[in-house]
Amino acid sequence: MHFSTISKVLGILLMLFSITQLPPAIVAYIYGENEVAVFLDAFLITLISGCCIWLPVIRSKNELRTRDGFLVTVLFWTVLASFGAIPLYLLDELNLSVTDAFFESLSGLTTTGATVITGLDHLPKSILFYRQQLQWLGGMGIIVLAVAILPMLGIGGMQLYRAETPGPIKDAKLTPRITETAKALWYIYLSLTVACCLALWLTGMDLFNAICHSFSTVAIGGFSTRDGSVGDFNLVGTEFVIVIFMIISGINFALHFFAWRHRSIKHYLSDPEVKAYFFVLTSTCLITVLILFTTNSYDFAHSLRYGIFEVVSVATTTGFGTADFSVWPVFLPYMLLWLSFAGGCAGSTAGGMKMIRVLLIFKQGLREIKLLLHPNAIIPVKLGSNAIPERVVEAVWGFFSAYVFLFIALFLANVATGLDLKTAFSTVASCINNLGPALGEATVNYSNLPDASKWILSFAMLLGRLEIFTLLVLLTPTFWRR
Repeated sequence: MHFSTISKVLGILLMLFSITQLPPAIVAYIYGENEVAVFLDAFLITLISGCCIWLPVIRSKNELRTRDGFLVTVLFWTVLASFGAIPLYLLDELNLSVTDAFFESLSGLTTTGATVITGLDHLPKSILFYRQQLQWLGGMGIIVLAVAILPMLGIGGMQLYRAETPGPIKDAKLTPRITETAKALWYIYLSLTVACCLALWLTGMDLFNAICHSFSTVAIGGFSTRDGSVGDFNLVGTEFVIVIFMIISGINFALHFFAWRHRSIKHYLSDPEVKAYFFVLTSTCLITVLILFTTNSYDFAHSLRYGIFEVVSVATTTGFGTADFSVWPVFLPYMLLWLSFAGGCAGSTAGGMKMIRVLLIFKQGLREIKLLLHPNAIIPVKLGSNAIPERVVEAVWGFFSAYVFLFIALFLANVATGLDLKTAFSTVASCINNLGPALGEATVNYSNLPDASKWILSFAMLLGRLEIFTLLVLLTPTFWRR
């Protein structure tokens, strides 16, 4: 591996990341808050650290190899989350430990939305803005990772998606060069953010909250500026806008690119993953609304309002709330939690296993049933009219197996820290799927969990965000062997 080149990239990343400390400092200055100095200190610490890493290897000319790419990708989240935790640790208003500061920072950057901070309603605006900004930056990093970086490393949902599905994203790249691809994705991401912000503002949100919530909506993050999340605003129009943008952000950004490039929505209509995505959302919304109404939890209007919002929020792994779904009747809390395992589409800011993998697993299951009746038949797994190669089906099963085994291991580790089964199960599910909300002791937030549990859950967040294998490959002796 070219450690000098890796150090060079990491140094540049840190220097660029230091700039992100300036917007919250400006917000603090505008509102006359005392946090300006803290964000400027964090800016200088990050900038100087980046320079110290970059300067010794400034003349390195080696290109990144595949192994280097894996390491840089993992370091992108771990190192930036560590430096992103600096202002959170230094801020007196938060009084966070190192563990809590790192947990909050990583939760933001991975767009998980699990928080250890209480009393959001009374915090300075600069702190609230910084949390939302972390999610927005993380969301963009996820898009570039999923659509541009992981396919170059030969892994990830988009790699499978591009190579094996019909439609416009059959090609290897959206544009000929990765820099152009990243730029195109930035434009789409920024445009969606601006559109979401304006729509929220027009529905009655003040401009500051509209900006903050547009950040976490498009990033599918779930952080809010209020303890009661979106429900605190009690604006039906706002909730409707957020639902629309959560759905849009849960769709493959490559499809958004082609829709913009060709001024057409036909790509969405013919895409098997998008069809499955909308089928799951629609059917789950119907079940939820029906149960809420028939159990007299709410009247029909509120069953419709709360049911649709919570289903979309959890299914896309955003994690916003307008109602406490943990106290809903029958099996609804667990159904919604299981729904997060599917998540959104590949190449989106959503978490979970991704809808395309779930779709292929389902189709493979159907094929096995048919083969019981016709053991000598050759029955391919298809997406649309295209047959999927057996190697791809095997890869999906491999991913699913790793996901399940890791979930079980993390669940047992969480139980070992002293958590009850309900809390341990739901927090691992929430963090590995980058969802945020959980059940049991973590229903309100994660502040009361033991530190050991928070580190386990931080690892789960990273696993989920990096599509598991990107992180696991670093833990194998083969990776480090010359």
